[in-house]
Amino acid sequence: MQDNAMTENTQNAAQEIELLAFRLGEQEYCVDIMSVREIRGWSRATPLPFSPGHVKGVINLRGTVLPVIDLAVRLGMPPIEGDERNVIIVVSVNGQTAGLLVDAVSDILSVARADLQPPPDLTADKESNCISALTLVDNRLIRMLQLDTVLPTQQNDTAA
Repeated sequence: MQDNAMTENTQNAAQEIELLAFRLGEQEYCVDIMSVREIRGWSRATPLPFSPGHVKGVINLRGTVLPVIDLAVRLGMPPIEGDERNVIIVVSVNGQTAGLLVDAVSDILSVARADLQPPPDLTADKESNCISALTLVDNRLIRMLQLDTVLPTQQNDTAA
């Protein structure tokens, strides 16, 4: 009997995903918490010449040069000016690590995978679609980012 309860709990846990929710302006987004390495306070990034407009620059993260992406600009919104209220979410996906500059972290959410809905197909370019899913939490529509399309690719970085 106890084995059945443990199996059921394991199955329920496998059907849920933990997300880190954050704000950009009046909008809420989230990323899979498994891709988050740390959350750090805002620090001024050193700009690099000829970098894309959404790349604020780089910071020193314990001896590693970390690119910082202004996520608002990357998603087509006005830039984040950057002050002590902002945070940098350090994420890693496909062996690439970057910092995402956001307005504020709001929640850690546990969401059933069944509650993640695909976004409507509104973009002409499938490659530029950075929203992988939508979910409703406490009457708030939260967009889940597809990090591999948000982060600059190694090909684009070396193509200059």
